Amino acid sequence: MLKHFSLIFIAILCCFPDMAYSETVVLDPNMGSKRIVVLPFKIYSRENSSYLQAQIPKALKKYLEQEGAVIVEPVGMKTGRSPLPVSEIRKIGARSGADYVIWGSLTRIGQKFSLDAKMTDSFGEAPPFAYFVEGEHIENLAVTVKELARNFGIRIFKRERVAQVLVIGNRRIESDAIRRKIKTEPGSVYLAKSLSEDLKAVYAMGYFDDIRIEAENSPSGKIIIFRVKEKPTIRRISIEKNKVYEEKDIREAMDIKTGSVLNIFQIQSNIKRIESLYREKNYHNVNVAYKVRPLENNQADIEFVIEEGEKIRIKSITFSGNRAYASKELKKVISISEKGFWSWLTSSGEFNREELDQDVIRLSAFYHNNGYIQSKVGDPQVEYRGNWIYISIKIDEGLRFKVGKVDVGGDVVLPPEKLVKRLKITQEEFCNREVMRNDVLLLSDIYADEGYAYADITPRIERHPSKLTADITYMIEKDKRVYIEKIIIRGNTKTRDKIIRRQLKVSEQELYSGRALKRSVRNLHRLDYFEDVKLSTTKGSADDKMIVKIDVTEKPTGTFSFGGGYSSVENVFAMASVSQRNLFGRGQILQLKAEVGGTTNRYTFSFTDPWLFDIPLSAGFDMYNWERDYDTYDKDSEGGGIRFGYPVYDFTRLYLSYSYDIGDIKNIEEDASRSVREMEGKNVMSSISTTLNYDSRDKVFNPTEGADHSLTFQYAGIGGDIGFTKYMAELGHYFPLFWGTVGFLHARGGYVNESSGKKLPDYEKFYLGGINSLRGFEWRDICLKDEEGADIGGGKFVQFNVEYLIPLIRKAGVVGVIFFDAGNVYERTETIDFGEMRQSAGFGFRWYSPMGPIRIENGYILDPKDDEDSGGRWEFTMGSAF
Repeated sequence: MLKHFSLIFIAILCCFPDMAYSETVVLDPNMGSKRIVVLPFKIYSRENSSYLQAQIPKALKKYLEQEGAVIVEPVGMKTGRSPLPVSEIRKIGARSGADYVIWGSLTRIGQKFSLDAKMTDSFGEAPPFAYFVEGEHIENLAVTVKELARNFGIRIFKRERVAQVLVIGNRRIESDAIRRKIKTEPGSVYLAKSLSEDLKAVYAMGYFDDIRIEAENSPSGKIIIFRVKEKPTIRRISIEKNKVYEEKDIREAMDIKTGSVLNIFQIQSNIKRIESLYREKNYHNVNVAYKVRPLENNQADIEFVIEEGEKIRIKSITFSGNRAYASKELKKVISISEKGFWSWLTSSGEFNREELDQDVIRLSAFYHNNGYIQSKVGDPQVEYRGNWIYISIKIDEGLRFKVGKVDVGGDVVLPPEKLVKRLKITQEEFCNREVMRNDVLLLSDIYADEGYAYADITPRIERHPSKLTADITYMIEKDKRVYIEKIIIRGNTKTRDKIIRRQLKVSEQELYSGRALKRSVRNLHRLDYFEDVKLSTTKGSADDKMIVKIDVTEKPTGTFSFGGGYSSVENVFAMASVSQRNLFGRGQILQLKAEVGGTTNRYTFSFTDPWLFDIPLSAGFDMYNWERDYDTYDKDSEGGGIRFGYPVYDFTRLYLSYSYDIGDIKNIEEDASRSVREMEGKNVMSSISTTLNYDSRDKVFNPTEGADHSLTFQYAGIGGDIGFTKYMAELGHYFPLFWGTVGFLHARGGYVNESSGKKLPDYEKFYLGGINSLRGFEWRDICLKDEEGADIGGGKFVQFNVEYLIPLIRKAGVVGVIFFDAGNVYERTETIDFGEMRQSAGFGFRWYSPMGPIRIENGYILDPKDDEDSGGRWEFTMGSAF
């Protein structure tokens, strides 16, 4: 217990050294001669508190020194006598050369204590000054000792206390706001240094031009008066002689406002802001002055006068030290340029310091990527002369090194020769740091797929100047295998966690895999539920544990879409649908669709659950009512179906469906084909179909890479009047090209054969034309003719599409497209002649707008016939989201 309380007391003394007066106090002229002796204190306690006998005087001495006293040690004090009479205590003070002597006692009972201290002068006869206080908890003793020193100091140095603090002269600023900055308060000791600090604190408020502190005597102490003179407020701010920038643009760059207090330093800061704004447009000779016009009622107007000067441009960019590459070639590497003839249009000659710094990096990368791995590019020297800028850049090229031996060392998880074979640097003639960086990323991915998330891969380059070659060894420290401790999903306010987790290719307590994480992010993007998906990783509870955080930003998944177009059958038609692709956050799809046109009315209701029974088995149903007026007949049908799908391989699903349709053929015209006339009345079709689909696209709309292939087989004739066998194949592949552009190759083909004893309706045959097949042709315009000259569908068809996708506004999702289409329909027995395929080409725009996907495309027929127009034909589809 003794050690415990001793440590507590010492710790308290260390923690509160500044609770005593740390200021340089204003004392009387004889302050330096006030010498004090502090005698040991008597301790009365049931507990062992003897350690306080020395600790209390020690603390008291420290605080008294801070008060300005000189502490002296007692001389001639005899131990063993207790208590000493006052006369003996005064003799001890006199022998010690002290002016005052302090002594006392501490009484402690449980948690409570009382401190009884006395002070007497060494040469006088006045009764001792006594100080008595009670407290609770020994931890509070330090505060009590500090207060004791304060009271003794006031007594010794005859200091005065503050009776009142007044604030005078303020009009706008409330007195309470000023007092909050003043530490001197009634009852505190009157100290000049404290008032000096209060003066600084009130000035720091920034509201006053002048502050004076006055002190008056009163019977109860000093009366402190703060006399303040407030700064004027700004009534109006005007800007003169500005031409380059509009006044509103300049005001937006400023932080000084009308109604605020006039502050010269703030005015100077705003001048710098204005000048900086002008320098952004290369007006480096700009000069901004200001005028202050005093007004009544302590107000003022400020006028900023701008001398814009002339816009300066880059006159010349020179390089020194470059031997391998001419200055003309190096200027193509950097983004800044000298002023040219077309500068008013191209902004050539514009100077931007940040861009120049980036150009240094570009030059350095250019040399390092072309074998000059020791090259150095110096800091650009920028010189302003009149209205021109002169830039000089010094280059130390060094030697050019070819790629020597390439190897992989350290902790290898695969045979080194297999790893080296995958490195791109082996295909380079000269050393290329960019390629080496990509190789490091490649090796990091390989090791991450093996669970080594923190593998450290460093290229070690050994140069051979005599041979001008450099051997490159990728040194690998694989560290520990890492397991996923926890997966945290954030940002999903609607979509349920399990809907997201079932798309992840990683799970908790599983070995880390970089490839699986990338695939997981891709799967989440493909859901099309989120505007953004961000994945981050942090270390877990141990070095071999990792926490995966997935932050998603949800977007509307309900869609109201509409579209339209033209065809020889429909003339003008429109389509509208209301769908929810993430019903109740469960990932279910509900859609109600209506198509209304000059000859067609179709209403469809469908529902799909992509994970029936929480397994990747998709199931759904469709119901529809379809009224259609063809050129030579009308068809009204009702029906529905059920469908299932299941993943069979990576990116691959197998679908199985059954459909039932009752079609009523009526209002047949005389020029209808024979096959149509034979279908008059009601016809029942009962069919099953299966589809194998491979879809690895990174996005559903405007994808940048991946493929979408499918094979479909349909058999109709399970009862009913209609019977046929239909085969369909579709191939689609997206691949990134240069500058962020994307190429797309697409092909479709189909074949249908009538079943024996059954009917094959014309509407189950093949037609081409329109925005989803051959653009530029009218919808279903490419078909066959029977012997009577009537339009009929083909027994087979082929279709090819080539597209070049150009991102126009990346952030907004606007893409331009240039396309070429080819295809035709044929009789079943007819040989496909690729040279006779119909062809079209054109351009268009696609926008993944806030309303949903929008397509606007214009096609031109390249091989028009006599009755066809080659002048171009626009088609569109568009939608809106909710």
